[in-house]
Amino acid sequence: MRTLISTAFISLDGVVEAPGGEAGYRNAGWTHKNVEFVPEAFAIKGEEQAEATAILLGRVSYEAFSPVWPSMAEFAEYKEMPKYVVSTTLTEDALVTGWGETTILRSLDEVAALRETEGGPIIVHGSASLNHALSDAGLIDRYHLLVFPVLLGAGKRLFSTADTDARTLRLVDHEVYSNGLQKNVLEVVR
Repeated sequence: MRTLISTAFISLDGVVEAPGGEAGYRNAGWTHKNVEFVPEAFAIKGEEQAEATAILLGRVSYEAFSPVWPSMAEFAEYKEMPKYVVSTTLTEDALVTGWGETTILRSLDEVAALRETEGGPIIVHGSASLNHALSDAGLIDRYHLLVFPVLLGAGKRLFSTADTDARTLRLVDHEVYSNGLQKNVLEVVR
């Protein structure tokens, strides 16, 4: 079975929406505006690229990342890696070329089946709605969170508000950086 990892830049109040400056969001670019850049705080991003063997995205995140990530040096490891997009509306002709193999999954059952295959970790970037569904279905195995010391108030949050049973997480790695960022790596206890 493969490990499904959710990775996120997250505010202290749980917001994950538009951290990089995506247009049209109230607090767009909050990771750059509110916290001094400290390179070591972002080392986990390189570690994730080295560890991951596939990327899983929701449609909205795919449509945001696919036009820019293929040409960005900081995401070079992801270029040829298999990508899976969970969507009921995305069509094959809407997939970008030159970003490796991309497969559209139409349901969480297909995600669960992918997770049961042999291979290395699958990483989920962005994709707030997909994260809610994956978490509610018990499909996420680990969280990689860079927690920013900022309260945003409004915006999509990483964690679902569904009335589910409590889940225990085990902190397996953490670090606090000089700019107040916290790295928290948490495994879901099964």
